[in-house]
Parts: sequence; C-alpha cells; structure tokens
Amino acid sequence: MSAGRDEHAAFERVFESSYHLVLRYCYRRTGDVERARELTQETFVVAWRRRRDVSTVAVPWLYGIARRVLADHWRAGRARPVTLPLADALDVGGLDASFEVVELAQDLRGAFRRLSEPDREVLRLVTWENLDMAGVARVLGCGRAAAAVRLFRARQRLARLLDAPAAAESMRKSGAPVRGGMR
Repeated sequence: MSAGRDEHAAFERVFESSYHLVLRYCYRRTGDVERARELTQETFVVAWRRRRDVSTVAVPWLYGIARRVLADHWRAGRARPVTLPLADALDVGGLDASFEVVELAQDLRGAFRRLSEPDREVLRLVTWENLDMAGVARVLGCGRAAAAVRLFRARQRLARLLDAPAAAESMRKSGAPVRGGMR
C-alpha cells in the first residue's frame, strides 16, 4: 500500500512541477488555450499509464509524450500545427524598435515559417523549451548525436533562408536578374 502512495506522490510532484511547461509546449504548437489544456490533460493521462518509464528528468519525457499526442490529433484532423507570431517566442523588451529590428523580426518569422515542421520542432525545443541535447534527443526519440545533427542542419537551413532575402535584395539593387527561390 505504501509503495502505491509513494508512486502517486512522486507522479503528483512531476505533475505540479511540469504542468505549466507542458501546457506552454502544447499552446505554442496549437495557438489555442483550450485545445492546449485538453492536450496537456491527455499527455498526463498517458504519462500516468507509463509512469514507470519516467526518468529522473521528467520534462523531456513529458514533451515526448505531448509531441506524440499532438501528432495523433493532427493526423485525426482535430488540431493543426501553427506558427505563433514571433513576439510570442522572442522577448524584445528593452530593444529599440527601430526599422532594422522590425525588419529582422519579419525576416526571421518568414524564414521560420518556410522551414519544415521537423526543423521548426528541433529549433523550438532548444529555444522555446530550453532543452539540452539529451532532452531534445529524449523528446525526438533519437540519440544525442542524431539530435545534434538535426539541430545543426535546421540552423543551417534557417541561416540560408535568412540570407536569401538579403541576397535577393542586393541583386535587385545592383540590377542583376533574380532567379528562382531557395532549394
């Protein structure tokens, strides 16, 4: 009987310390508070059933479960992935809202939207969720090396997309013909 109480208390501590993080994770991917709450609840139901699988670092494990719950909902057509406005992801407080900063934010937002969902997800895990490579690997269900490679490649693709508008603009200013878009 005591083992059951200990298990319940341990899961309760995980729930209390992680609920808001999982809710934020789901919200950033759906843009809908109510849907994020439902998905978070479903994540914790699955986590309760799999509570014996939890590692000492529960948050990446929970993000992995939430990621699969979201994928199930997207496949069933009950939810669609969204890209929130950049202001929801970046805190630009204290920065001078000069034209250059606004232009950079718009370029970043556009480049981020053009990335594939797997690239966006690995970048979100590192920047929004503040996970290290071990945590990213746990969420994505791969090894640390594979997670690091995915992150590296996603960053490269984002950098290329960010460079594309600047290159096109400089060619336009020079009068050179601008050819097709990014590959």
